[in-house]
Amino acid sequence: MTDFAAIAAQLEGQAIELPSWAFGNSGTRFKVFGTAGTPRSVEEKIADAATVHRFTGLAPSVALHIPWDHVDDYEKLRAHAADHGVALGTINSNTFQDDDYKFGALTHVDPKIRQKAIDHHFACIDVMDATGSRDLKIWLADGSNYAGQADLRGRQDRLAESLATIYERIGDDQRLVLEYKFFEPAFYHTDVPDWGTSYAQVAALGDRAVVCLDTGHHAPGTNIEFIVMQLLRLGKLGSFDFNSRYYADDDLIVGSADPFQLFRIMFEVIRGGGYGPDSDVAFMLDQCHNVEEKIPGQIRSVLNVQEMTARALLVDRDALAAAQEAGDVLGAHQVLMDAFYTDVRADLAAWREERGLPADPMRAYAESGYQEQIEAERVGGTQMSWT
Repeated sequence: MTDFAAIAAQLEGQAIELPSWAFGNSGTRFKVFGTAGTPRSVEEKIADAATVHRFTGLAPSVALHIPWDHVDDYEKLRAHAADHGVALGTINSNTFQDDDYKFGALTHVDPKIRQKAIDHHFACIDVMDATGSRDLKIWLADGSNYAGQADLRGRQDRLAESLATIYERIGDDQRLVLEYKFFEPAFYHTDVPDWGTSYAQVAALGDRAVVCLDTGHHAPGTNIEFIVMQLLRLGKLGSFDFNSRYYADDDLIVGSADPFQLFRIMFEVIRGGGYGPDSDVAFMLDQCHNVEEKIPGQIRSVLNVQEMTARALLVDRDALAAAQEAGDVLGAHQVLMDAFYTDVRADLAAWREERGLPADPMRAYAESGYQEQIEAERVGGTQMSWT
C-alpha cells in the first residue's frame, strides 16, 4: 500500500460541484421544513456555496436549476459568482412541475407539449451561453403507472426525436447529460430507468452526449461500481450526482449510508481514468438536507468524497493485479480492504493546513459566525429545494 505523501499531489484540483437547491428549505412528501438563514435569492444560495468552498477548497462551482434559479440577467449572476470565488456550472432543466407534463414531457404524445419541453431546454442552453456552463443535465419524470397506459416503444421513439432536437442546439464546447432513475414518480415504467437506456439514447446522439450516474437512482443491491466501470469503458460517463440512500432516492449525505460503496466507486473511477486533470467526468452533489443544517451538510459531503478518494488512491494496484492474476481471492480482497481501513483524516487535515485551509472545516465553519450572521440577516427566506 502506498503512503499518503505519494498520493497527496493527486488530490490537488479535486472539484465537487454543489447544487444550488441544497441550500433551500427541504423536507419529505409530507412536510417542507423551514430553516433559519434560508436564502432569499439565488445570489444568497451562491454565497452559501462559496462559503463551503472557502472552508474546504473542494467546491469551486455551483449548479443551477431552471426555473428555480431564474434571473433576468445571467451574465450579472455569473459575475456575482466570480466575486464570491466560484463559477456557475451545470444547468439542470425542469420538466416535472408543470401540469402540462402530467403524462410526459419529451415523450408526450402531444407534439405541442413536446415542443414546449424542447423549448424549455433551448432556454436552458441560452442560460448556458450566458453563464459559460458546459453541461445541460436532463432528468425526466416521464413514465406511466399502469400496464397498457402508454405505448412504451412509441415513448422511446419520441424521446429520441426530442433529445436529437435539443442536441442539435448545444454548442461545440457543451454537452447533453442524460440522467436516469429506476422509478418515481412513475411506478409502472420510467422512460429512462437505467444506465443502459440512458446510454442507448446518448450513444445515438453523438460524442457530446453522455450519461449522468446518480448514486441513489438504482434498485437495492445494484453494483454501482460495475456501472461506473462500464460507462468509463464505453467513454460515456459524463458526470456523477453524489448522494446516499437507504431505501429509494433519499438524497442523503454522500457516504453516510455506505462509505465502502463510495470507496469502491471512487476506486473504479480512478482505475478507469475518470479522475484527474485529463478527465471530463464531472463530480456533483445532489442532496436535500431535510433535518440537518444546509452548509455543514455540504461541507460534510465534500469531505466524505475527498476522504474516500484518498483511500481509493492508496490501493496498491500492482499488488491487486498480481493477486487477481494469481487467482488469490482473499489476497486481492485484502489489498482493497487495507486501503479502505486506512485512516487518512489526520493526513488530510495536515494537507489542508499546508494549503491555507482549516484543518477541520466543520469546526472552522461552526466558529466562523457565518451561520449566526445569515440567520440574523435572512428573516423570511423562502428559497426551496425539490421535495
